[in-house]
Amino acid sequence: MGNARFQNALARRPQSVPPIWLMRQAGRYHQHYQVLRQKHSFVDLCKQPELAAEVALGPVQDFDFDAAILFSDLLFPLEALGMGLDYTDRGPQLGWKLDTETFSQLRSVEDAWPHLLFQGEAVRATRARLPEDRSLIGFVGGPWTLFVYAIEGSHAGALTASKKLLSLFSRFCEAIVPLLARNIELQLNNGAELVMIFDTAAGELPPDIFHSEVTPQLELLTQKHSARIGYYSKGTQAAHLRQTLFTGGRLAGVGVDHRWDMAEALGMFSQGFVQGNFDQALLLSETDEMKRRLTKYLEALMHHDRSGWICGLGHGVLPGTPEENVRIFVDTVREVMK
Repeated sequence: MGNARFQNALARRPQSVPPIWLMRQAGRYHQHYQVLRQKHSFVDLCKQPELAAEVALGPVQDFDFDAAILFSDLLFPLEALGMGLDYTDRGPQLGWKLDTETFSQLRSVEDAWPHLLFQGEAVRATRARLPEDRSLIGFVGGPWTLFVYAIEGSHAGALTASKKLLSLFSRFCEAIVPLLARNIELQLNNGAELVMIFDTAAGELPPDIFHSEVTPQLELLTQKHSARIGYYSKGTQAAHLRQTLFTGGRLAGVGVDHRWDMAEALGMFSQGFVQGNFDQALLLSETDEMKRRLTKYLEALMHHDRSGWICGLGHGVLPGTPEENVRIFVDTVREVMK
C-alpha cells in the first residue's frame, strides 16, 4: 500500500517523474476546504477524524497528488500541555505565554498525552479512505518552532523573547520531546508512511546555536523511528544542515525552502529524499507566467541526478492561490519530467 513514486523517492531509486505533494495542500485556497469550513469550525475539522479525513482527501482527489497529509495543526501539543489554544480571525492564540514564572503551569507528559489521541484516529480514518496507490504523511512541529510559539505567541519578527529565554529551551524540551515522540509513533502506528517534522522557525537561529541547541533535541526526538521521519526547515542554509543527522541517511529525508538551489540540495543530501522547492508565491502569478517560471525551474534539473526528489513548494500553498495554477503545477511537472 502506498504510492510507487513516493516510495521510490524515499528509497532513492532513480525515476524521471517525481512524486508531488504540497505543504498546506488542504487549505484556504481550495474550494473543497472552503465549503467544509463554512459548515464546521477549524478545530472540528482537525479533531473529528472523519472530517479531518475528508479535508485531507479533497486535494488528492482534485489535483491527483501522490500523497495526502494529515489535516491538523502543529500547535496542538502546546494545547495538550495546558497552554490553551483559540483560533481567531488573527490566527491561533495561546492562552498564555511561556516564561520562567509560568513554566510550572505546563502539564506533565502523562497528563498531556490523552489530548493528542485524536490525531491517531484522524490518521487511521484518512488511511482507510485513501486509495491504496496514494501515500499518507503525518507531521509534528519541531521543538524549536513550538518553543518560539510558546514564548512569542507566533514566529514573526526578530524572536527576541525566545532568544532571550534560550536557556529555557532544554527544560521545555524535557516536556515537548517525549510528547512529540509519542505523537510520531501514534501516527506511524495508525497508517502514516512518513512523519514530517516542520521546523518553520529554525532558520531564525544562527547555525552554531542551531547545532548546539536544536540538533541534539532532534536527535533525541528521531532516534526510535529515524528512518520514517523527515525534517523540513524554513530559512535554513547549508551551514545549518551540514551534520550527520541530516546528510548521513539517519533520517528518511529533508525538505528545503525556495531559497535553496534544488540541484545543490540533491547533491548535499545524497541519502534519503529531498523535498521542495518551487517558490510558493509564484503560484499567485498569472497562469502563463507561473507555467513559464515553473518550466524553467524544472528544465534546470533535467540533467542532474534527481534520485530522491519529491517535488513541492518552498513552504505552504498561500491563501488566494488559484486552483487552476495548482492543477497546472502538477500537470506541468509530470509533462516536463516524463
